[in-house]
Amino acid sequence: MFGTFYNGRYIILLMGAFSMYTGLIYNDCFSKSFNIFGSSWHVRRNLEITPDGSTVELDIDHEFDRHTPYPFGLDPIWQLATNKLTFTNSFKMKLSVVLGVGQMMFGVILGIFNYLHFRRFLDIFAVWIPQVLFLGCIFGYLAVMIFFKWTHIDASYHSDTSGAPSLLLMLINMFLSPAAVPLDQQFYSSQAIVQVLLVVVAVLCVPWMLLAKPIVVYFLRRFEATQNYQIMVEPSGGSLVNDEGEQLTAHYQHFEDTPTDAASGDNASMSDIFVLQAIHTIEFCLGCISNTASYLRLWALSLAHAELSEVLWNMSFQKAFGFQAGMAMPLVIFATFSMWAAETVAILLVMEGLSAFLHALRLHWVEFQNKFYEGSGYKFQPFSFKAILDDDDEI
Repeated sequence: MFGTFYNGRYIILLMGAFSMYTGLIYNDCFSKSFNIFGSSWHVRRNLEITPDGSTVELDIDHEFDRHTPYPFGLDPIWQLATNKLTFTNSFKMKLSVVLGVGQMMFGVILGIFNYLHFRRFLDIFAVWIPQVLFLGCIFGYLAVMIFFKWTHIDASYHSDTSGAPSLLLMLINMFLSPAAVPLDQQFYSSQAIVQVLLVVVAVLCVPWMLLAKPIVVYFLRRFEATQNYQIMVEPSGGSLVNDEGEQLTAHYQHFEDTPTDAASGDNASMSDIFVLQAIHTIEFCLGCISNTASYLRLWALSLAHAELSEVLWNMSFQKAFGFQAGMAMPLVIFATFSMWAAETVAILLVMEGLSAFLHALRLHWVEFQNKFYEGSGYKFQPFSFKAILDDDDEI
């Protein structure tokens, strides 16, 4: 078992580094927050007249100071808020979409190296460019608007109806009525014009991916077929005369031709090429939607992890500070801390770590690699120092 962990030491190292990064982003460490940059909220009222156990709603106009994004992560006051779950869920969902769209776009960009390596220049024009445009015009635009909302619409935003514009409604109305943007759902002045342009480009990318490659291959094959008709000349009583004064006759001979795919070199029929391109087009377009939704598992995992961490803290370690044990208080704290640490390691690190690893592996294998990996060519061999040393010894 130790050998398994040793072989996966780099993965474990990266998982630890990224988990600490997301912990800082969410400002959550064992269900507690770091107060690094202070809080933008300040209570300016007499809390002595507030009944015990009641909640206080902070006034945005008088008790919220910073009208710029928080420098890094979340404001620590959200850890004490009763509506913390509502706010953090929205934040984690948006961050999951941003990470998912970014990784999918990175996977599509990696595909161009395959096309350049195998000299499949037609696929760059007929496949890669429309894929980048389609993904960028819809989901790339959504990711940009998430950052736009984070940076331009703060807690002091007021509207005549129901508050800040909704990104979900924006994406739905972008296709249902791209030219008509309700005033309460408007993020910026030229939003309607931009959305119409993006929708038109995205829609045009579908027939571009579907038809461009089969049409170009069809005409390339016809051109190659005509080049295979050669003029063969033989001495006879024909109408042509050579340099020696001999009459020659000309006739056309069509050599046996096996048409090849001008883009990939496959000896495939036109019907096979069209069907394969149709499958790839449908798979990519629908996959962009389903893959983006699949990345929301990051939000669900984070929610489960945060709630488990809070339950373990409140139900075990925090109770130790409520005991009146006198001189035995250090022993009580040590015992409850030992129980809390054991539960944290067993549940949060081992079980949750394994769950997060499996979900991340699936996201890499399915949602990320299907944007560029084709499963053909040489058999994949993982990087290994031992294999390199063995090859050097053989040489």
